[in-house]
Amino acid sequence: MEFNLQLAGSLLIFLSLLHIVFPRYFKWDKEFAQVSLINRQMMYIHAFFISLMVLLMGILCLTSATELINTRLGSTISLGLGVFWLIRLLFQFFGYSARHWKGRPKETFIHVLFSLLWVYLCFVFFSVYFLPARHR
Repeated sequence: MEFNLQLAGSLLIFLSLLHIVFPRYFKWDKEFAQVSLINRQMMYIHAFFISLMVLLMGILCLTSATELINTRLGSTISLGLGVFWLIRLLFQFFGYSARHWKGRPKETFIHVLFSLLWVYLCFVFFSVYFLPARHR
């Protein structure tokens, strides 16, 4: 399980860094040109803090996998992270319209890829919580 936490941590760090290209990839300068200053700033700031939290989750997994597995606090944190990623998985299907990806091969691939990532993260964190630990 330690390997899976470290792999999840690496994937989360990569995901956080991927946020760097969001403004250019999604053409935020054009998309938000007509949006009020406060709404534009909220989008950039919220994206930054989401990226920061995902980065910190990744660092936690890389540096503290043993503690996540073997302590009560680690188990509780893992439960919270599992719930977080489960909700994210649900939003993948019920928060975004299928029009974004249905019938579009590249977007469908990305949708499936990220859905699998959310499932994997749920599996890892819930496994840490539900599987018996050696030292709890």
